[in-house]
Amino acid sequence: MARARVRRSHASARLEVYDQLFSSVAEEMGAALCRAAFSPNIKERRDFSCALFDARGAMIAQAAHIPIHLGSMPACVRAAREDVKLGPGDAVLLNDPYRGGTHLPDVTLVSPIFLSGRSEPDFYCANRAHHADVGGAHPGSMAPAHDLHGEGLVIPPLRWIVGGKPDRALSRLLLANMRVPREREGDLLAQWAANRTAETRLVELARELGVAELARAGANLRAWTARLATEFVRTLPRRAATFDDVLEVGERDIHVRLRLQRKGDELLVDFRDTEPQVDAPINTPRAVVVSAVFYVLRLLLPSRAPTNDGLLAPVRLLTRPGSLVDARYPAPVAAGNVETSQRLVDVLLGAFAQLLPNRIPSASSGTMSNLSFGGARAHGETYTYYETIAGGAGASRVGPGASGVHTHMTNTRNTPIEAFELAFPARVEAYALRAGSGGDGLHRGGDGLEKRVRFLAPVRAGWIADRARRGPWSLGGEPGAPSRAERIDARGRRSALGSKVSVELAAGESLALATPGGGGFARRRT
Repeated sequence: MARARVRRSHASARLEVYDQLFSSVAEEMGAALCRAAFSPNIKERRDFSCALFDARGAMIAQAAHIPIHLGSMPACVRAAREDVKLGPGDAVLLNDPYRGGTHLPDVTLVSPIFLSGRSEPDFYCANRAHHADVGGAHPGSMAPAHDLHGEGLVIPPLRWIVGGKPDRALSRLLLANMRVPREREGDLLAQWAANRTAETRLVELARELGVAELARAGANLRAWTARLATEFVRTLPRRAATFDDVLEVGERDIHVRLRLQRKGDELLVDFRDTEPQVDAPINTPRAVVVSAVFYVLRLLLPSRAPTNDGLLAPVRLLTRPGSLVDARYPAPVAAGNVETSQRLVDVLLGAFAQLLPNRIPSASSGTMSNLSFGGARAHGETYTYYETIAGGAGASRVGPGASGVHTHMTNTRNTPIEAFELAFPARVEAYALRAGSGGDGLHRGGDGLEKRVRFLAPVRAGWIADRARRGPWSLGGEPGAPSRAERIDARGRRSALGSKVSVELAAGESLALATPGGGGFARRRT
């Protein structure tokens, strides 16, 4: 018996080593992408993700990047494999939300990795980066539109790198339909550099360990995660939990509804009662729902569990085609990736809170608070910018929520004010914690942020947010403060803006933005 335990511990340790090896390759991909990128959104905010996949396109490892990207990226790899016959040195570019993407600014590059001399790839690598513009009606490609094509250029799976060289004709076509083409080209080439880094590292590992051993390790890691996920499901009570939350479209509340239930070793995740898709950009393809489920389950597994496709092995996910969370072409989806994804997490955590008392925190800000803008400089060169603004985290049984942090489906950083003001004709006049915006309770929710930006030249700006009418929910405490957006003209007069708008601003005008605080936890003891 003792020898059996030793053997198991050795096997576990060996798997952990492989998990770290594969994950480190994905992390190094991210480092290469960050160093080579041109745009502040990728270089400074690090709005990108990288992962490795086996010969069948199943994810075996990821870097600790953006949750919304990673759970949905296997669908991109699957689309690339189905649509394009890939050879050595090739790479497929795509962003189509209805072919494995999420929203149009998230552009994915998928590369095959040949190690054994076979005609089929032994592995794949992929990275996804949020580009500051991919065309469409609004600078930044994130402001409200009524269909997908108003949001930007749709790229189906296309072979962009052919035998180690970019297809110049395709590059010209893509860049002609995007603002700031030199910046877009630099970011795309940085994505290619990231994938080449992964190929180099896997070639080195294959020389040292053998291709067959690497393939076995990937399969064993997925099996290990599947066992851990199934063991977690077995700990859940068999009763069903339901939860309902809303997204805002004008004065309407659009409901996201979930029924969650353990059935044997299976976890049923049923979103079929969610409302139909709408004529607004909060729709989302099913891939985003997969990401949200993937993320929440990963939160509930042991911290050292490998993160790969095995996580979803015990999950049966049900969505209704044509609904808000399984939209059909050509529904607009720009905010689905950033706002609906956050609400999906809130709904999942709200349901799990009924099954796992005291393990789940109150709701965090529930919005990525997306600011985009663009214009032209005096000499005619265009510019665009995009960022998400942090908010408050929900409090929990163990303590208060953190303030001014990106939560759940976003994991980006702040753009330094110095870099922002150097790159764009704008000035940050205020940037601070929004004191008292976290919900009260035994443990307070974290505070959101306040940010005021004054523009030195005319711009067209977009503001995509949520939680403007009601703040994030709490578990026994008080909700967090709602979000707020105001336009300030050159004479200091303020006017309120909706949560999903596009506005033309003159030189000297400002935007004053406030993000939600997190929900408090439990009532104060008296």
